[in-house]
Amino acid sequence: MLSEGVKKGGRAGTIRLTTAQAMVRFLAAQYVERDGREHRFVTRVLGIFGHGNVAGLGQALEESGELLPFQQAKNEQAMVHTAAAYARMRRRLQIMACTSSIGPGATNMITGAAAATINRIPVLLLPGDVFASRRPDPVLQQLEHPQSQDVSVNDAFRPVSKYWDRIHRPEQLLRSLPEAIRVLTDPAETGTVTLCLPQDVQAEAWDFPAAFFEKRVWRIPRAVPAPEAVAEAAHLILQAKRPLIIAGGGVTYSEASQALDRFASEFGIPVCETQAGKGALPWDHPWQLGAVGANGGLAANRAAATADLVIAIGTRLTDFTTASHTAFQHPDVRFISLNVTARDAYKLGALPLVGDARAGLEALAQALAGTGYRTDAAYQAELRAWQDEWRATVDRQRQVTDGVRLTQANVIGLVNEAARPEDVVVCAAGSMPGDLVKLWRAKEPGTYHVEYGYSVMGYEIAGGLGVKLAEPDREVYVLVGDGSYLMMSQEIVTAIQERLRLIIVLVDNHGYQSIRGLQMSCGSPSFGNEFRYRSEGGRLDGELIPIDFAKNAESLGARAYRVSDAEGLRRALAEARETDRTVLIHVEVDKDARVPNFEGWWDVPVAEVSGQEGIREAYDAYREGRARVRNYF
Repeated sequence: MLSEGVKKGGRAGTIRLTTAQAMVRFLAAQYVERDGREHRFVTRVLGIFGHGNVAGLGQALEESGELLPFQQAKNEQAMVHTAAAYARMRRRLQIMACTSSIGPGATNMITGAAAATINRIPVLLLPGDVFASRRPDPVLQQLEHPQSQDVSVNDAFRPVSKYWDRIHRPEQLLRSLPEAIRVLTDPAETGTVTLCLPQDVQAEAWDFPAAFFEKRVWRIPRAVPAPEAVAEAAHLILQAKRPLIIAGGGVTYSEASQALDRFASEFGIPVCETQAGKGALPWDHPWQLGAVGANGGLAANRAAATADLVIAIGTRLTDFTTASHTAFQHPDVRFISLNVTARDAYKLGALPLVGDARAGLEALAQALAGTGYRTDAAYQAELRAWQDEWRATVDRQRQVTDGVRLTQANVIGLVNEAARPEDVVVCAAGSMPGDLVKLWRAKEPGTYHVEYGYSVMGYEIAGGLGVKLAEPDREVYVLVGDGSYLMMSQEIVTAIQERLRLIIVLVDNHGYQSIRGLQMSCGSPSFGNEFRYRSEGGRLDGELIPIDFAKNAESLGARAYRVSDAEGLRRALAEARETDRTVLIHVEVDKDARVPNFEGWWDVPVAEVSGQEGIREAYDAYREGRARVRNYF
C-alpha cells in the first residue's frame, strides 16, 4: 500500500501523497453501475516508462502493488489500441489507462487517441509532460514553441480528445479527475480523455482530502427518448410500407440485441448492419439481411435502395454505411435515428430519438403495441428472395474451388468454420474488413470486432490482445494482412509475456492490395502499392519481395505455421486451439481474386483531367455514381 500520513480534520482528515500516488488511488476507487450490475471502472494501466513518467507514475504504480495492476506494452500506439479494444469488448463499462513518457512516447499515442474518439470508445491517456517549473528548460524531448512556453507536443492531443487537461499543481486533481471520469462514463460524450502530467508535478506531494479516495459509483442510466419524439416516430412507422432498420455499434454497447430481435420479429421489419453493429442479430436470423452500404451485400443494399423509412439505431451513419449518400433512393424516404448522441441522431435530417438503444426500442415497441402494424406479405416475400440469393452468394464466395492457391474469401470461410459461436474475430483496415462484413457469419453479439471507424492499419494484433484481456475464456482469431502486420506486430511479445493465446491468421497478398484495387478501379495502373524490389528502370515494379512472416513471428515467441491449401489451414487452426501460446498462421492468397462489389458505391474522386484513357473512363463512371448522391435535410 502507499505510504501515507493521515492528518485529522474535516470529513476524514487528509492524506499526504504525490500527484501520481493520488491519481493511482483515485482511479482504483472508481466504479460504474448499469442495470444494477457494478463494475470496477479502471482495471489496469498499460505503459512504457521513460524519464517523463518512471519516477512519478511509475513509482506510484510500483508502490501500490495490485491496487492498480500494470502491464508493460511494446509500442505506445499499440497499447492505446489494446485499451480501446478492451473497453469496446467490455461494452464501455470498464477501461484501461495508458501512460507514456514525454515526447515521442506521448505523440505515438495520438493515432490511438483519434481512433478511440472517432469510435466513441473510452480511453484514458496519461502522457508525461515537460517541467511545470521550467527549471531545466528545455528538457530532453521538449518542443520549444515560438509563441508560448506553455505549449508542448501534448497539445496535439487536444483535437482528438473529448476532454484534455494539463495538471500544473497537485490540487488540480480534485477538479480534473472527476471530470475525466464523468466524460469517460457518459455514453454520449465518451472518447479519449488526456491528462498531461508534467514530470516534476507527478512527484510533488500535497495533503489530499481522504474523502477524495473513497469508493465512488458512477451510475449509467438508460436515457429514454422524449415521449413526443417516440410518438412521432411511431406515426412514421405506421405509415411505412418498406421500413428498414440499420443496427450500429450502439445496439451492442447498450446490450440491445434481444430488444432488436423482438422489435424486428413483432413488426416484420428487416435489419441490416454496420461494421460496429455486425452480430447484433445472428447471421441466420429470419429478419437479418447482412451488411449495408459501400461494403454491403445484395439483400441489404436492395432493401436500402427501396426503403421508404430507415430506422438507424446506434450508428454514426458514415459514408460506408450510407454508400456516400447513395444507398437510399426512394423518392420519399424518411429517417428515424435512435442514438445516445444528439449529433448522430440528427444526421440525414432524421427525426431524432436521443436516448439509449435498448430503452428507445422498448419505448417504440410500446408505442406501436396494439396498432396491429406489420409489414405486408408482398414486402416480406421480396425480402426472403433477396435474403436467399445473398446467402447463396456468400456460400459461393467462401467455397474453395482452386486446389493450388486460396483466396482471401476462402480463408475467411475456413476460419469462420473453425471458430465456435462464442469465439471472436478481430480485424481492421485494408480489404479484409470489407470482405469480412459481407462473408463472416456471426452467431452472437460481441463476437465480431472490426475497427473501421478510423481504419487503422496495425490495430489487429494489439486489438486482439485487448479482446483477450477482456474475455480470456474466449478464443480470439486475429485476421491481419501482410501490410498491417509489418506496421505493428510487436504486441505478440506482450501476448507471450502475459501468457495469452491469440490465433493470428496472416493473409499474405504481397502489399497494400486494397488500395491497389482502388487505384486501378480509378483508372490508374498499379503503382506503389505492392511489395516489390526497385527495378533497373527506377520504379518499384521488380519481383515480389519474399518475406518470411512465420520466422518473424517465431522470433517474437509465437508458434508459427506456413500453409498453402485448405487442408493445411484446417489442420493449423485445429492445432492452434491446443497450443499453449500465441500462434501465427501464414497463408499466401491469390492477390487478384477479389470479392466483388454488391450494388454499393464509395465516393473516391477520380482525376478530372488525364492523358490516360483508363482514368478518363473511370471519371465518366465516377460522374454517374456522383449523380446518385442525395442530400437529406
